[in-house]
Amino acid sequence: ERIGTADNDFLDLDWLKHVDSNKPLVIVSHGLEGDSGRQYAKGMASAAFEAGYDALSWNFRSCSGEINKQLRFYHSGATDDLQTVVNHAIGLGYQSIVLTGFSLGGNLTLKYLGENSVANCVKVAITFSVPLHLSSGSKHLEKWQNYFYTKRFNLSLIKKIKAKAKLFPDKINLALIKNIATLKDFDDCFTSKLHGFVDAEDYYSKNSSIDFLDNINIPTLIVNAANDPFLSKECFPIEKISKLKNVYFEMPKNGGHCGFYPVDYNGMNWAEKRGLEFIKENL
Repeated sequence: ERIGTADNDFLDLDWLKHVDSNKPLVIVSHGLEGDSGRQYAKGMASAAFEAGYDALSWNFRSCSGEINKQLRFYHSGATDDLQTVVNHAIGLGYQSIVLTGFSLGGNLTLKYLGENSVANCVKVAITFSVPLHLSSGSKHLEKWQNYFYTKRFNLSLIKKIKAKAKLFPDKINLALIKNIATLKDFDDCFTSKLHGFVDAEDYYSKNSSIDFLDNINIPTLIVNAANDPFLSKECFPIEKISKLKNVYFEMPKNGGHCGFYPVDYNGMNWAEKRGLEFIKENL
């Protein structure tokens, strides 16, 4: 389904629906340069559907295979688009909504919950592999062992910025591409400037979900694996979260980044099982 946004852009949504319209809805938000077709997104949506819930996995702007219409893209704190998706679901009659997010989508989800007085129908949230502290997470990605991932992200992002420049040739300076070696470089040159931030550090400081956790007022689970190669030590704020009333933090030994595949994998991974348990406990 394609829906419109307030600024005359679009968001593409993928659904799994039961005939019974009274089912709760699980909304899935993907990670950096991901989409609704990524294994972790499809897995969570499928697990939720098989457990009796409806599922909606949405694509961030520019992530569904078609470049979006406005000068902006998506970013780690673009909660207005998540609000648009939630409002759309409410308009369809859903009275119980669960938010799930992976990686960047997890940060987005937590920031959304902490900065808004969310609708009463939003009941539970589950997030995995969340870069809670964006600045240190970006620096962590610059380490040599993460070079492959940084290069892959940047190739994808640069392809999109070139496509965007064709729509806005006088607004985007492609000469800056030669300065990009890290993800922070891209955020300095493009992400920050396109979305009203001074530079990458300003963007990171204003959108890190770690600063929004105190205000979350629904049961919310954050799961970051101890062996996640993307996350800095600041993304494991065990002591801080232990003092919060509504937010719970779990750190399994294994799981990598959005992985969580057990040795005895039989079609449902650990994250999907844990997510469903938390939903059933709190919905």
